Amino acid sequence: MSTARKSRTRLLTAAATSALAVLSLTAFTNGPDAHSEGSKAVTCQGSNTKTVAAPLNRPVNHMLLTVTNTGSRTCSLYTYPAVRFGEAQSVPPAIEESRPQAVVTLKPGESGYASVNLSATDGSGSHGRTEKSLAVYFLGPSGNESVGTAAHPALPAKGVYIDDSLKVTYWQQSLDDAIQW
Repeated sequence: MSTARKSRTRLLTAAATSALAVLSLTAFTNGPDAHSEGSKAVTCQGSNTKTVAAPLNRPVNHMLLTVTNTGSRTCSLYTYPAVRFGEAQSVPPAIEESRPQAVVTLKPGESGYASVNLSATDGSGSHGRTEKSLAVYFLGPSGNESVGTAAHPALPAKGVYIDDSLKVTYWQQSLDDAIQW
């Protein structure tokens, strides 16, 4: 191949590569969906949700966490709620069998759910105590770090009884899925 032909081929290849790069960047930053509600989902957290904690009659010794997206954008609930009762130093484990097949996503106004197994139903749990405060931390996509602000839902005035068998479910899209654990 001649030197002129090689130079022209290189020039055309470079021009085509540059054009594709510009088109790709334009598609991601200025495309028709770049600013639409569902295209830039964020992580759900205390500042863009309302969290309610409600003790359940059935199953016994359970509490339901309901998180409602109060923001203007779709948010995602990753893994499970990192709950802290009182001054606890650690987060209770998640029930692995409750892991959903997909990340729970909430459009504005929609709710997601998790249940908290507060204490052993057979009394076998140890270090039982009544707690009157709860913080719910939201985990990011990696599941290893909390993001944003925590939620502080109110507990009943008498508090809730917990013991060392405390555990939580993963976030669920439906109420029925959350309370089956």
